[in-house]
Amino acid sequence: MKLDKPLSAPVSSRPPIALSAAGFVSCFDRFAISPLLILISTGLGIPLGTAVFTASAYFLAYGLSQPLWGILSDRVGRVRVMRWTLLIAALAGAVSALAPNAHVLIAARIVAGACYGAVVPTSLTYLGDTVPAARRQRALSDLMAVMAVGTALATAVAGVLAEAVDWRLVFAAPAVCAVICSYALRTLPEPRRAASSAGGIGGHLGAVLRNRWALTVFGLAFVEGAVLLGTMTLLATALQARGVSATVAGLATAMYGVGVVIFSRLVRMLTGRLPVWGLIAIGGAQMCAGYGIVTAWVTLPAVFVTALLLGGGWSFMHSSLQTWVTSVVPQARGTAVAFFAGALFIGSSAAATAAGPLAERGHYALLFGIACALTVPLTLTAALTRRRWRPAPEEPVAVPGPVTAEPAPAEPAPAEPQTQAGPGGR
Repeated sequence: MKLDKPLSAPVSSRPPIALSAAGFVSCFDRFAISPLLILISTGLGIPLGTAVFTASAYFLAYGLSQPLWGILSDRVGRVRVMRWTLLIAALAGAVSALAPNAHVLIAARIVAGACYGAVVPTSLTYLGDTVPAARRQRALSDLMAVMAVGTALATAVAGVLAEAVDWRLVFAAPAVCAVICSYALRTLPEPRRAASSAGGIGGHLGAVLRNRWALTVFGLAFVEGAVLLGTMTLLATALQARGVSATVAGLATAMYGVGVVIFSRLVRMLTGRLPVWGLIAIGGAQMCAGYGIVTAWVTLPAVFVTALLLGGGWSFMHSSLQTWVTSVVPQARGTAVAFFAGALFIGSSAAATAAGPLAERGHYALLFGIACALTVPLTLTAALTRRRWRPAPEEPVAVPGPVTAEPAPAEPAPAEPQTQAGPGGR
């Protein structure tokens, strides 16, 4: 495989501002739905289960679209994919804000989910392309912190806007921001892509799907998405079912974003001091403790603490899995990250759909108890498999810039005594 000339100067581990802004908007749109479910149900005269399906359909489209965006970003470029999908997502957001009925709203949210789904994994891949592996987790933690602010503001601002003005405005606001981000990304240099395109789309897919470590990380992402994202969507709904206003419920669940901001700083400090599998174990313990609390008490203070702990779980566990997947198949990084994100959000969609009937019956303690129980095998499996994995040598990071017809050969990567093996052994 050939790459363009490797970087000779140090590469910044800080994500570009335009990239961070795009991730912020994507996360805002994704998490704003949580305090709106009951208001949408009332406003459109539909059952709560149908309103919940609006969220799960978004997550499903977000997940299923990932392989497409990964392949396209490997073939046509990271920045180009993000710019076009942001514009289409903005259009879908405008339709969501004007939707006259549930059918139009669900269709618009599916399109929005599919298009916003391109932004976060492609931005992660961009950092994987431009930041050396030794500094990559710190760069990803910084990007996650910005996205966490978007998540926190999503639930807080959505609740306030929905009660003070109208829930439709919550869909219109990120649509406007998406157009601005698409324009801002025009200044971002395109990383030179590996010349492994000789294998074409089939080559990228084959490299990913034949790698047993990659499949293992995808499976972990699916369960993590179900336990964390899918179940967490109903924290605000559980409070509203007990008479808490949408504004207060949104502010309580916004502590998730605050938790990610706080704990991502701690992850950055501990990276290199603790083994990655140890970071995963800490995150899993936080998730288990959080869901254990709301299994016992579905109250405002309990949800406040749980959301904070889930933010810690995301910072420790998810950032570690996320960094792992950027290194597991480096020659098809965009495709691998896309499948990872797809598994994450298909898992969240499956959990939200399955939880709908329990939410309609008010069985929130049972719902959160199941999530708490599932966190235990997830944490053990993720920590043990990450401890056994050994990375293959990576090619040098490519210089951002246009693809050239005759890329220069890469400098040989230093050999390591251990190479990749499947999850069952070396």
